[in-house]
Amino acid sequence: MQNINEIEELIKLISKLPGLGPKSAKRIVLKLINNRDELVKPMASTLAQVYKNVTRCNSCGSLKSNINGCINCENLKEKYTKICVVEDIADQWSIENSNIFQGYFHILGGTISSVGQRKEDLLINSLVERVNRENIEEVILATSATVEGQTTAYYIQDSLKNTNAKVTKLAQGLPVGGEIESLDDGTLFSAFKNRSNLNSNSD
Repeated sequence: MQNINEIEELIKLISKLPGLGPKSAKRIVLKLINNRDELVKPMASTLAQVYKNVTRCNSCGSLKSNINGCINCENLKEKYTKICVVEDIADQWSIENSNIFQGYFHILGGTISSVGQRKEDLLINSLVERVNRENIEEVILATSATVEGQTTAYYIQDSLKNTNAKVTKLAQGLPVGGEIESLDDGTLFSAFKNRSNLNSNSD
């Protein structure tokens, strides 16, 4: 294989993407090179625009446009009374695509026990602020059924104890160790429908 620094660096970068290794990255790079005008040029331009204009919202954790703002926060057409809390944006997209949940989303940006991830790095304080500010009646914890996900859920539950919101979590249908973004619509529907109440003062 020809030793071209630019190609080697591109392969290394692409191989860091989820589900891709060095072999897949090499195939992708070759595809890009063979379609320079159709793929490389517009992709480079689009990536530059994304880097410049798309950031993470400091309030809800979703993606926002520096031009149009955060659609998740500015969704004022309907006044929702529920917030669904997920670990990352991929989880939000999975739930949205299933059309199971109608309400606000709050994206934490990880879990407490993730490598290098502290609870201070997560948007838990802003979640409490949103619940109080928007008079939220129910907070649905849709964290994964992993040790990290459950640890995060319990911490959030404790953080919300002084609010008036009912705290529930996904229950039946969510397999132990399962991650939200990998679940099918039927499993998600069952998990939402059978969510359990976490409030300590509940009957």
